[in-house]
Amino acid sequence: MYRLWPQPPVPDLDDAALAAHYAWPETRAAPYVRVNFVSSLDGAVTVDGRSGGLGNAADKKVFHLLRELAEVVLVGAGTVRAEKYNGVQRPTRGRDTPPPVAVVTGTAELDPGSALFTDTLVPPLILTLETAPAGRRAAITEAGGEVVVLPRLTPDVLLAELARRGLGHVLCEGGPSLLGALHAADAVDELCLTVAPLLAGGEAGRIARGPTGSPARPMTLLGALQSDDALLLRYRRTP
Repeated sequence: MYRLWPQPPVPDLDDAALAAHYAWPETRAAPYVRVNFVSSLDGAVTVDGRSGGLGNAADKKVFHLLRELAEVVLVGAGTVRAEKYNGVQRPTRGRDTPPPVAVVTGTAELDPGSALFTDTLVPPLILTLETAPAGRRAAITEAGGEVVVLPRLTPDVLLAELARRGLGHVLCEGGPSLLGALHAADAVDELCLTVAPLLAGGEAGRIARGPTGSPARPMTLLGALQSDDALLLRYRRTP
């Protein structure tokens, strides 16, 4: 893995240098939202319905590192189901336990027998609504999940709940609808994007899907890594 930016280029980043490359800003508002995605050269977010077909070894390494640096992993229920999520296995750096996975779902439509609940070291947070069926919420609680009923599943309410719990370093792993909502609310502080050296074609969607009329937000390039023809880019919102 080679660092192309910032200059000068640094070849063969070791683990410490890679962690420094993705360090959270020292001064920040809480919460701070970092988004991590992978896409093909032609903008596809999945291959055969899953993102795993796009990443390489370097992308997977950064994926796990960003989780280690985060205090919570925020993700939509559709992504949890499609990618067959389990719990994070590695502790957050500076803490004894891994970050919880916080799942956004208006219907609480999650399988209590899935790896999200059976293969985890910390209970997942299920962020849902009062209108979600009571039976589903009860089944999730029985499976070990923590059900959090919120008045709305809008970015301001979601992030306020995480901040109330002291979870200020938020890593969002998608999917496109959740990123689109965060973008529309101007709540994306940082985007880590792996561009896979692949033309995917097909009908796969983009990394973000949101309401029409959401303004374009300028971003500033903070870093660029290269590995096996893939680019791992890091952008922060332009002040």
